[in-house]
Amino acid sequence: MTGDLEAANIAYRHPELYDQLHADPGHAKARIVEALIDAHGPAGARTLLDVGCGTGHDLEYLAKRFAVVGVDAQPRMVACARRVRPGLDLRVGDMRDLRLDRTFDTITCLGFTLAYLHTTPELRSAFATFAAHAHPGTLLVLQTPVAPVPPGPPRTARVEVAGRPARVTTSYTWDLRTQTTTLHRRWEFDDGETATDLIRRRVIFPRELELHLNLAGFELLDVFDDPADRSKVLTGPAAYTTARYLGS
Repeated sequence: MTGDLEAANIAYRHPELYDQLHADPGHAKARIVEALIDAHGPAGARTLLDVGCGTGHDLEYLAKRFAVVGVDAQPRMVACARRVRPGLDLRVGDMRDLRLDRTFDTITCLGFTLAYLHTTPELRSAFATFAAHAHPGTLLVLQTPVAPVPPGPPRTARVEVAGRPARVTTSYTWDLRTQTTTLHRRWEFDDGETATDLIRRRVIFPRELELHLNLAGFELLDVFDDPADRSKVLTGPAAYTTARYLGS
């Protein structure tokens, strides 16, 4: 999986670009997680496992309050995180077979990490990993696509990545048979370099998510795409899902 992801995405080949492409200076995503822990987590929650931690941006904020462990399948991302955010407990590991031999009060899997598992057996393995690191009451927070990206014409924008101006064009295609959305992204840097990203993500529909959760011993709590108003009708294409571990 690591090699495939690096080949498909310039940000994974050059992890120093990742934070810039996914800028979140106010730590909005981590603050959402923090609020969900306060609302649904076990009393006195102290420990947190982030599966698919990337460069550790979210963990940097959450580590101010929780004892955190971050795991990512890509060694380059973990190496970058260790360099940029020293002091965090960061490890290389695959969510399909990760076993740390301990449990956590909260488990997070954000940034569409789960969507890079394209088959049902892979998803079953990931949910088994979540369960293996949970105790009764553990809160699981997922962020993943739950619907395809609406169709539309390609979009082009001017960006600057690590001081390098570029023209980037993006479009999406949808394969219903495999439930995968593919992001097509063409980079044309002013210095003449070009790059093409083909990023395939599995869409996991809400009822499908609930089934995987139940089979792994979790109780679904909520699915929402607007953190500011969780009562709104779910439209996607991405959503947060919260669940509580009941036990095997």
